[in-house]
Amino acid sequence: MLQIGKFNELEITHRVDFGLYLDGGEEGEILLPLRYATQDMKPGDKINAFIYRDSEDRLIATTEKPYAHVGDFAFLRVNATNNVGAFLDWGLPKDLLVPFREQKVRMVPGRSYTVYVYLDDETQRIVASAKLQKFLDNKIPDIKAGDEVKARIYQRTELGYKVIVNDLFSGLIYHNEIFSEVNIGELHHATVKTVRADGKIDLVLGKSTRNRVNDLADDILDYIEECGGRISLNDSSSPEEIRETFQCSKKDFKKAIGALFKAKQIVIENDGIRLS
Repeated sequence: MLQIGKFNELEITHRVDFGLYLDGGEEGEILLPLRYATQDMKPGDKINAFIYRDSEDRLIATTEKPYAHVGDFAFLRVNATNNVGAFLDWGLPKDLLVPFREQKVRMVPGRSYTVYVYLDDETQRIVASAKLQKFLDNKIPDIKAGDEVKARIYQRTELGYKVIVNDLFSGLIYHNEIFSEVNIGELHHATVKTVRADGKIDLVLGKSTRNRVNDLADDILDYIEECGGRISLNDSSSPEEIRETFQCSKKDFKKAIGALFKAKQIVIENDGIRLS
């Protein structure tokens, strides 16, 4: 069955002067314009093509990759607005519409917003919505503390940053758990800290504690070597000094140097750390 707003493997039926026609099944033949066709494409071949609707509402195929498919969250820039809504740059010739009813705030050309891309049931057109919450938390989280997930940052609050977890759930990363610069729209690896009773998820940026500490230990060794075999930081240093140098919490830093000390790779002194 043809999936509008996604890539489909379709068979070429015949070639014309202005492109190739693909077998769209019940939807009939779909044109792949000439600018996307190559000389080696011939009837009977199957190609992977993205299907959407052109400005005249006809199904059209392309081999270009949009920035998002139907079912994806994405951070996209507004190209223009009119009395219908806002039009986003999603990497294809026809911009992606966000109707006014799907905007949380009036969108402004030149700015970027996190949206959800979906297929409108009535019109069968691909549109986007900035009202993210109605597309999240529609199932019970199947994740637990310690799991590594994808986290898309979409809003800053007094507590921290709201994120979309694995394109399915709502999550939060508290300000005191962030040790490097983050920006709205970025996609990060994160680790589940807790799953609350209401299904909301608290996260920390980066890998699980074990993997994070192992990677940090390697970074500390490299840094000590770059500094000539000794640094002035140790487990008595302030959280601010540690954060500025290694972009990590003091807790992780102490775990990392503890592991290095146990492995006899470093010596922890009153005024610093040196290689053993």
